[in-house]
Amino acid sequence: MIKITIDGKTIEVQEGTTVLEAAEAAGVYVPTLCHHPQLTPYGGCRLCMVDVEGARTLQPSCTLPATDGMVVNTKSQKVLDARKFVLTLIFSERNHFCMYCQVSGGDCELQNRAYDEGMTHWDLQPNWQPYDVDASHPFIIMDNNRCILCRRCVRACGELVGNFTLGFEERGANSLLVADYAVPFGESTCISCGTCVQICPTGALIDRQSAYQGREVDVEHHLGVCTECSVGCQKDVLTRDNRLIRIEGDWDAEFNHGLLCKQGRFLPLEDDRPRLLTPMVRKDGTLKAATWDEAFKAIADNLGKGEKLGAIASTRLPAEDLALFKSIFADQLGAGVVTSLEEGLATASLTALADKLGKSFESNMDALKDTDTVLALELDLVDEHEVAGFFVKRQLQNGTKLVVADSIPNQLADKAQVKLPLKAGDEAEFLKSLLAAVENGNTDADMNAAADALNNAEKPVIVYGVNFASHVNEDALETLLALAEKTGAALVGVKGKSNSMAAAQLGLESAFKADDLSAAFVILGDEEPSQKLVKALESVPFVVAQAAYSSQVTGKAAVVLPVGNWAEQSGTYLSLDGRLQKAVQSIDAPDGILTNHETLLKVAETLSVTPDMDWKASLMARVPTVAIQEA
Repeated sequence: MIKITIDGKTIEVQEGTTVLEAAEAAGVYVPTLCHHPQLTPYGGCRLCMVDVEGARTLQPSCTLPATDGMVVNTKSQKVLDARKFVLTLIFSERNHFCMYCQVSGGDCELQNRAYDEGMTHWDLQPNWQPYDVDASHPFIIMDNNRCILCRRCVRACGELVGNFTLGFEERGANSLLVADYAVPFGESTCISCGTCVQICPTGALIDRQSAYQGREVDVEHHLGVCTECSVGCQKDVLTRDNRLIRIEGDWDAEFNHGLLCKQGRFLPLEDDRPRLLTPMVRKDGTLKAATWDEAFKAIADNLGKGEKLGAIASTRLPAEDLALFKSIFADQLGAGVVTSLEEGLATASLTALADKLGKSFESNMDALKDTDTVLALELDLVDEHEVAGFFVKRQLQNGTKLVVADSIPNQLADKAQVKLPLKAGDEAEFLKSLLAAVENGNTDADMNAAADALNNAEKPVIVYGVNFASHVNEDALETLLALAEKTGAALVGVKGKSNSMAAAQLGLESAFKADDLSAAFVILGDEEPSQKLVKALESVPFVVAQAAYSSQVTGKAAVVLPVGNWAEQSGTYLSLDGRLQKAVQSIDAPDGILTNHETLLKVAETLSVTPDMDWKASLMARVPTVAIQEA
């Protein structure tokens, strides 16, 4: 530990701490623009300059390491004058006339810093030329007129996401933010994660969905978890007047640290499917609007119970709802098949292995953040579960070796140093060959290269996806465990949808066979049904569809129960690496619409059954593939 004195306060900090970090620890405010806690210190804007005793000139606190005995002044007249001068230069270089900007009024860090320093105007004559606004991107507007050249977006694209789409052309005051080699933003390699928009301190990068919809002072924040996939990113849903305004990542989140993908940030706000707003019952062959009482009576009269009844639910439902669903249809009604929309959960083989071993064998996704070797088996983290892929991509810049084994060409393989062919169904033989190469070498050069990468790694990770899990048998899994034990590799299993792991814990993993069913209860929630499910239900005489949106399933159902969507309900989700997290309700559902949970309770009451309400005990009754941690 070292001692540093800042504005008369002496504190102890770890060696290697910057002066800016020390100031924050001491409760001393130092203004910044180019700095962001998730990024490498840059020292570009010079707004964080401080007066260090014994130094000839002012020093940028964000890049200056604290030293033992250092004395720092952040409020000397020299410092205050320098801050105003820096801000004056920035304001005069581009079009920073705040009254016309959509982030003005509290959302612009440049404007806020100026107010902090007591600025009401700037003394220099503005010297700028208008730049074209790039509106070619479906989600983001790029406006170089508002750019302050802080490079936060460029660094975030590379350092955090590992995509390296953004950069600058020209030099000095003429520098322009560009995508790739100055192609239109919408035609670039941008993956639409939106990190650049969230990290931009001004109006240079704008979320076109939420522009002018509400400033920070106008919106309400709802911290929760993304329900789009099983990574379980924590997010912040911003609403105004019961409307979704935008979605941002939570910078303080345990795993994703503010990062989201397109599926989590932008696409939920673009859902324009027709909503179901009233119960419906089929009469004389036609689906007609009905009362809730009429809908529940039709269910009571026709649903039945026992082997001829089938029930299937979305794995996007909260754990509370999935447990209630299982209790009603499996435990109380004895339905012949009670499962999930993932139609035979691909990860069932992994859960069965945990049952056999009597212990968890997978690691959490944090292993991806500092790994030096990754073996990816039959998955593409660039296309699916993208935020997990961000950590792999950015580790490649630090020298991490990537080995990809797959039968299908994918974007992750394009970044691999070693590519191995792996045919679906041959996983056991492939893993045995790789294990043999690890132990004794192999005549195949690529197999040897993969084995060497694993043998020489200090922090190897073997990550596998749904395709791998759906093909493997017990022999393949035992070989996988042996390979992990031999190389010291952490195992990370990427599950399917947002609550796939909860569904597996509850045993909702059998295939949905509808041939002999006389009735089926289908909970789609806000999920779009697959064509396989649509076809399977054609042979079922009586189908109840519980859903938020109109679909082919609801259109052919005998009874339709409208429910709230993801934003209109709360509940718990179990991420692929065992984090038990809460999703919160962000907006109210349309009048008369219940949540999935409330609707299921009404169904239970209608059928005169008493379900088990201890969802957590049901969830924990089975040995998980990865240790479950409560948030």
